[in-house]
Amino acid sequence: MTRRSSEVATSRAPRERMTIEERREQLLRVGRGLFLERPYDQVSMDDVAQRAGVSKALIFHYFTTKRDLYLELVRRAAKELVEATFVGEDRPPLERLTTGLERYLDFVEQNERAYVALLTSGVGADPEVLGVVESVRKTFADRILASIPPSETSHADIAVRGYVGFVEHASIAWAQNKKMPKAELIELSIKALIAVLGLQLPGR
Repeated sequence: MTRRSSEVATSRAPRERMTIEERREQLLRVGRGLFLERPYDQVSMDDVAQRAGVSKALIFHYFTTKRDLYLELVRRAAKELVEATFVGEDRPPLERLTTGLERYLDFVEQNERAYVALLTSGVGADPEVLGVVESVRKTFADRILASIPPSETSHADIAVRGYVGFVEHASIAWAQNKKMPKAELIELSIKALIAVLGLQLPGR
């Protein structure tokens, strides 16, 4: 080996050895960062490989396509959102709803770009992505219905699904301009729920 080739060889940093799980987590972190920086269709697996410092062939051992990588990120975000907004059923209905909204908006604030991008970009129309989003919407609707007195739930399922859509779109608008204090948006949302269902929640 010549002196020059020896210098080149020693100057190359060895690839960091990771366990399968560590490498998968690294690729997910890299993918998330790229999808936050630019639209879905402007991110390639070559970009992921370059940012992660690995070959594209290695990525395919973990994620067959870019869509698979994105779907895993969507599923994780959905799970985090559902868990972050859970409020125990031991609390009064109004407190459960208010606390749930507070935690929802906290999550939106902490994950603003990802939240807005998911719900406003074309990739949200992907059947599997939409399925994950719809599952989250149903979870929220079920939680609200569980907080409503049984005698007042006639056709409430339809009204509550509409209300979930209201909160979703209001959250996007709030995240993009922050013209309304968080507390005011929560109050507005509670008033909207009361109006759409025509009820008086216990504790109010």
